[in-house]
Amino acid sequence: MKNKIGLLLFFISLNAQSQVLISLLFGDKLNSPLIEFGLEGGANFSTISNTESSGMNPGFNLGFYFDFKFKNNPQWMVNTGVIVKSPMGAKDIGVYSLNDADLDAVFANGNVNRELRYFNVPILIKHQFNNNIFLKAGPQFGLLSKAFDKFTVEVNKEDVEYKNKIRDQIHVVDAGIALGAGYHLNVAHGINLTLQYYHGLVPVMKGDGPNQYNRSLYITAGLPIGKAKALAKRKAENKDD
Repeated sequence: MKNKIGLLLFFISLNAQSQVLISLLFGDKLNSPLIEFGLEGGANFSTISNTESSGMNPGFNLGFYFDFKFKNNPQWMVNTGVIVKSPMGAKDIGVYSLNDADLDAVFANGNVNRELRYFNVPILIKHQFNNNIFLKAGPQFGLLSKAFDKFTVEVNKEDVEYKNKIRDQIHVVDAGIALGAGYHLNVAHGINLTLQYYHGLVPVMKGDGPNQYNRSLYITAGLPIGKAKALAKRKAENKDD
C-alpha cells in the first residue's frame, strides 16, 4: 500500500512540475475573457496546534492558479490551482529520543523543527470589488509528499543536522478552510497581492493523543502568464473581423 501511495505522489509531483513548465510556454492558451491563469508564490508561516513550539515555521510556496469567472457576473469567480511547493510544520517542538544512544547524546542540547510537505489544492469562491480589493474563502485539500523532523545542533561551531522521517505517523490527506484578502494591481496586466490563512480541520498525526491541526499564513504575489499575449491576439482577431 505504501509503495502505491509513493508512486501516486511521484506522478502527482511530476505532473505538477510539468504543468508549471507548460504554463510558462503556453500561458496565452490558458487565458480568455472569463479565465485568468498565472503563477503565484511567496512566503508562508506555519505551525501545528496543540504542539509545544517556539513560534511559526517560515517557508516559501510556489504554484499556479486559475480564476474562473461567472459569465453573468464576472466579479464573482472560482479561484483554484495547485500549490506545488507548500511547506508546513512547527518550529522547535522539543528534542525527543531517537532510540539511538549516540544520536541522542549528539542532539541532547539541540532543537527540532517539524517539516511537512503537501501538494495543496484550494477551491475558493472569490469576489473582486470595484476598488480592486478581493476576498475569497472555501475549502483547501492537501496530499502529503514528505514529513520529517529536522534535528540540529552546533558542534565545534559547525551545524550538525539529522532528518528523522515520520511520514508513516502523519495522515496522508489534509483538509481545512482557507480565507484570503488581497489587491489586484493595475500593472503587468494585474499582479495579485494576497494575504491568506489556512485553518486545518483534519488531525495531522495518526494514533491516540491530543488532536493537532495545521495552521498557515500565506503572503503571496500572483502573476498572470500569457494574459497580455492572449489579449493582443483577441484584439487582432477582432480587427480582422
